[in-house]
Amino acid sequence: MDESKPLKVRLTFSVILVGVSLLFAAVVTDHWAVLSPKVEEYNTTCEAAHFGLWRLCTKRIFMQEKGPKEKGCGPISLPGEHNCSYFKHFTPGQSSEIFEVTTQKEYSISAAAIAIFSVGFAIVGTICVLLSFRKKRDYLLKPASMFYTFAGLCIIISVEVMRQSVKRMIDSKDTAWIEYSYSWSFACACASFVLLFICGIALLLIALPRFPQNPWETCMDAEPEH
Repeated sequence: MDESKPLKVRLTFSVILVGVSLLFAAVVTDHWAVLSPKVEEYNTTCEAAHFGLWRLCTKRIFMQEKGPKEKGCGPISLPGEHNCSYFKHFTPGQSSEIFEVTTQKEYSISAAAIAIFSVGFAIVGTICVLLSFRKKRDYLLKPASMFYTFAGLCIIISVEVMRQSVKRMIDSKDTAWIEYSYSWSFACACASFVLLFICGIALLLIALPRFPQNPWETCMDAEPEH
């Protein structure tokens, strides 16, 4: 038996927990993308927005005159009146007309649903790893590794759906947005994909039985017949 295997499992699991934390941070926050309209007049307020999987937040920012190449509203970090609302298709009765008009709600629902699957896979994988720490339960590491790999794949699919949503929003003639940028929630989702996918595969390789280094090693390890 490889004596270093428990140490490898714990180190890999530590990195996976970082990926799971980034996954949760991406799913529950609303800084996936920042949208900015064209500013026609200065010394007045404009409305920038940022959104995530569940809600849209707008901020009224007082704009002073910028350089000739800067036509958008922002940056979003400037002080201003802040207002957030959940998307109407998640909470009937609350309004988020900007989002409903400028993109298709199917994109938002799909991205959120796939992200929920990712969170579910990550939770189940973590339970399997914790149970495997008990004696004679190393067999749980294999399904755990697959759950983490699936979690990584799901979150990167959600990222791509969100990216297409933002692109369609900007390209739409019905929208006032002319500029966009991806923010830290988007970065957390991408980082969680890298950690979960790579460490999921690494955990699977660790969980697989060690191949014999010598042709006679398997015979020597066999139990004697009675």
